[in-house]
Amino acid sequence: MFFTYLRRELRRRRKAALVVASGLALGIALVIVVNSVSAGMTRAQGTVLQSLYGLGTDMTVTKAQPPQGDGADSGRPRFRFDAKGDGDAGADTDQSRDLVMPQGFQTLDSATVGKVAGQDGVAQAVGGLSLQVTKVDGQFKRGEFRRGQNGGGAAGAAGGKPGAGGAGGGNTVEGGGADFSVNSYSVYGADVTQPKLGPLTTSKITSGRAFAAGDKDAAVAVVDSAYAKKNNLSVGSDLTVKTVAFKVVGIATADSGDATANLYVPLHQAQILAETPDKITTVYVQAKDSQDIGSVKQAIQKNVPDTTVTTSADLADTVSGSLSTAASLADTVGTWLSYIVLAAAFLVAGLLTSSAVSRRVREFGTLKALGWKSSRVTLQVAGEALVNGLIGGVLGIGVGLGAAYAITAASPTLTAKLAGAAGRAGMRSGAPGGGGMRAARHSAGKALDVALTAPVSLSVIGMAVALAVAGGLIAGGFGGWRASRLRPADALRRVE
Repeated sequence: MFFTYLRRELRRRRKAALVVASGLALGIALVIVVNSVSAGMTRAQGTVLQSLYGLGTDMTVTKAQPPQGDGADSGRPRFRFDAKGDGDAGADTDQSRDLVMPQGFQTLDSATVGKVAGQDGVAQAVGGLSLQVTKVDGQFKRGEFRRGQNGGGAAGAAGGKPGAGGAGGGNTVEGGGADFSVNSYSVYGADVTQPKLGPLTTSKITSGRAFAAGDKDAAVAVVDSAYAKKNNLSVGSDLTVKTVAFKVVGIATADSGDATANLYVPLHQAQILAETPDKITTVYVQAKDSQDIGSVKQAIQKNVPDTTVTTSADLADTVSGSLSTAASLADTVGTWLSYIVLAAAFLVAGLLTSSAVSRRVREFGTLKALGWKSSRVTLQVAGEALVNGLIGGVLGIGVGLGAAYAITAASPTLTAKLAGAAGRAGMRSGAPGGGGMRAARHSAGKALDVALTAPVSLSVIGMAVALAVAGGLIAGGFGGWRASRLRPADALRRVE
């Protein structure tokens, strides 16, 4: 009897049922879309942060920046060249210098890796050395001194003194000067014995091979594909950094955005280049449980002094651009808007159900006169409203999944501007604006384009079903309360 009456009433009142179901469907679909977009934003931010520090890295440990004293010039990059005259040996040859500096100019002892790895909650820790190389090539040439006509002599030697042997009026120096080119690139010293953690994990080897454990002391390098293409490098090529000749054994392509470094070399070789034995710039840390990242951070800060611990949550605060703006809107405006629309849909469904009950006074009064109890009438109304809610849930899930699929198919591109820890340290160091610092700033402020997706999880669908049931119960509660108060006498008053 219950289901027969329920089916008949839903057929009779199709328009009213469709209005209630559509309102609930709109709210549920909006909740699904907002949650899926928020999940996509989180995934995109994770992709951006992984491009900085690599897969599996939960936090990094770097050297705490000391206060910079006035006039302090320690660690500032300096180039020294010899000026050679025409008579000097090698005067016509180019001079070249490589300045290799740790990014941020601050290093940690290699023993810090062991201290960090020994903290509770740490699964593994790996040290790395980030370097900035500024290569200057060029030639100095002295100018040629010429005496004026009043001097009475021929052109003087290149090293002649101005004003010698004459009045000096109209004396000139012709030619001379300097012609130098500056090339800046980044080098990362990787611990080849632990390849599953660190920046190199954000790239895939597309040619050649990756580092092997036996490459610890070898002069080998893995080159980023973009840098290799620009400089015509391939597997088997030779390149020289400072005075060390490296053999290219692999070409790596970044999974997304720019690579962390242009060149990757074994950690020991990077320490030789920078003349920083047993030094690193960063410790990459993976926690045993992602839920314990906060406590692991506190333990490291307490037990490993003079260090700065940066988690992925800290880095997320440094991401700006359209990705950050969209994520903020999704978390605030989108979330509140979906909840407001859903609450309005619940309210409208309840009011429409209650209004429908008021139009069915004669029907319910007659049923009570025939012996129906108030609880049975209430159950009948609540059942109808629950079915309307489930129909709205199905429609809402369908619309929400369609909208999420459309967003994923369109994959709108969002831009994320990064402020890497190494770059921030370099800018705080107070070093003058040389080529190396310009490269550090570029690395710190690089922009990545990330495609937005809208993944829908089973938990979101389950939440949508729960909302549909809740909407039906709320609407049924309104209508059932109204129906329970009806008396058979009310039906008799409306009999014509």
